[in-house]
Amino acid sequence: MKTLLAGTAAIAIAGSAMAQDAETRVIGVSIPAATHGWAGGMNFHAQQAVERLEEVYPQLDFVLSTAPDAGTQVNDIEDMVATRNISALVVLPFESDPLTPPVQAVADSGVWVTVVDRGLSVPGIEDLYVAGDNTGFGRVSGEYMASKMPDGGNIVVLRGIPTTIDNERVAGFEEAIAGSGIEVIDMQHGNWNRDDSFNVMQDFLSKHPQIDAVWASDDDMAVGVLAAIEATDRTDVQFVLGGAGMKEMVQRVMNGDTMIPADVTYPPSMIATAIEMTAVGLTSTAPVSGTFTIGSVLITPENAEQFYYPDSPF
Repeated sequence: MKTLLAGTAAIAIAGSAMAQDAETRVIGVSIPAATHGWAGGMNFHAQQAVERLEEVYPQLDFVLSTAPDAGTQVNDIEDMVATRNISALVVLPFESDPLTPPVQAVADSGVWVTVVDRGLSVPGIEDLYVAGDNTGFGRVSGEYMASKMPDGGNIVVLRGIPTTIDNERVAGFEEAIAGSGIEVIDMQHGNWNRDDSFNVMQDFLSKHPQIDAVWASDDDMAVGVLAAIEATDRTDVQFVLGGAGMKEMVQRVMNGDTMIPADVTYPPSMIATAIEMTAVGLTSTAPVSGTFTIGSVLITPENAEQFYYPDSPF
């Protein structure tokens, strides 16, 4: 049965309530709506995982909700607890701070909690944490920038939404470029959004007469950055480095595009990993608590074909 969860663009994917019995357990999945490409890919993989796992685990029901903002996500989670009596919650916080108290309350009630990607503001609330290696993502990006700019230079940086993972990425990047001669002359939040990043890059271009390269730190933001550069006659920007493995960017790397010479992986399919591990934890004695980290890989023209999925939505 598919029903709409009130107040959201959510899809509840579950078995018939009439068919449920005392053995049926419910896993709630709460994620941000597809506000940008990576989130769109995540939504796709979440729904695919739920539909597949319904067949594998007939004793489990799933409720999948997508929220356009943090407040709606809090309401979604409260509804899951009140109306579906969930046994486990898989949550990718829209933002860390506002989601921490409600998720803490869920954990305190005895519900298993799996946090994905964006950590909560208070460590240790979750039973399982599934994420990419955000420090590694920043480090791989910084190491590439340093190798690409052996003589140093001026760069600008676009950060994502203010979250713990954004902090980790920036810290890893800054550590990797330390002593390289690369100077970060400006840094602002582009919020993992193309339009926001277009505006931020326009601001950078108006303020700084010489920008040698851009660390966009996300492929959606890189799209906005490229559009802003193309709208000017500036030729000083040598290249833009994004991240996440968007098929458009991987294809540009494959084609030898000098403005997008490389990319860094951060797969949105990690949400499927989190849902499946949670299902395993509820249906078996296999230990799944702790931290599961998915490493970041540098995509270059030599290996880009391995990371190009033309049928993917992202």
